[in-house]
Amino acid sequence: MARIAVIDEGYDSYRYEQDLCQKHGYSFAVFSGDRHDRAAKMRFAREAEGILVRWTVVDEKFLEALPNLKAIVRYGTGYDNIDIAAVKARRIRIANVQGYASHSVSDHALMLLLSCCRGVMPAQNSFLASYTQPPFADILELQEMTLGIVGLGRIGGTLCKKSLGLFKRVLACDPYISASRFTELRATACDLPFLLQNSDAISLHCNLTAETRHLIGERQFALMIRRPVLVNTARGPVIDERALWHALQQDHIHSAGLDVFSDEPPQEDMRAMLQHPRVVATGHYGWYSVRAGLEMQKRAADNLLGLLLQRVIDDEL
Repeated sequence: MARIAVIDEGYDSYRYEQDLCQKHGYSFAVFSGDRHDRAAKMRFAREAEGILVRWTVVDEKFLEALPNLKAIVRYGTGYDNIDIAAVKARRIRIANVQGYASHSVSDHALMLLLSCCRGVMPAQNSFLASYTQPPFADILELQEMTLGIVGLGRIGGTLCKKSLGLFKRVLACDPYISASRFTELRATACDLPFLLQNSDAISLHCNLTAETRHLIGERQFALMIRRPVLVNTARGPVIDERALWHALQQDHIHSAGLDVFSDEPPQEDMRAMLQHPRVVATGHYGWYSVRAGLEMQKRAADNLLGLLLQRVIDDEL
């Protein structure tokens, strides 16, 4: 019997995936070993024709160990951990799951932004000792602020719609989005330097590519003359974290709301930043809601079976 393997566990149930695979004549198994043991994962999935992956690096070496592999689906968006060139060279079909978390991630970005503006974390840590006193003087009001959105795709566009009645105006930067889309969303189109110079809050929603890695670094922080709130629910490496730490230490930005990091989970060298009173940090769960989690798993399984059954898949790369 042909085999489908999940090589990164972490969900409460795989009943939908299992039932769907078995309905179409595939055996189904979930790797339950050490999440960092790539060799064990390669042995586990050796006979698989299809795999479902989250964070495991799928490169040439990994693919060599899976000679029967025909299709890969990544739970979630992006392909950060997958060597696309190696996959394509082997004519393996690949897809992810687009659009399932547009509301949950945009909600999370707004939560981080509001938490930064209102000083929620330092207030939570000191409210009994300083009851009725704000944690710092520069508490912000959204109605007075310009929001800058970097990346106006599904998530950035959803955030834009939610933000129109909250902020004074919304700027957006995305060279891959049509002018009609900016008009539809009522966002003012601009380039990145203009957005950085004129925004009181900046929310990042771009994919991680060679072009966007360290998109926000020392030069970009130097352009943030309005001392903005910076929120990242995209991918950790979009921000140069050393430059972010310097900006926080120099009081060059108001605060930072972070759900993603260059190393996940963050390593010891990030402890000082995570404990900074102007940082609100969460553990890469901005994508999650009950509805979004169920939709992601269902669509990932549907996509994988579609690829294996030679169907056309909207989310295929």
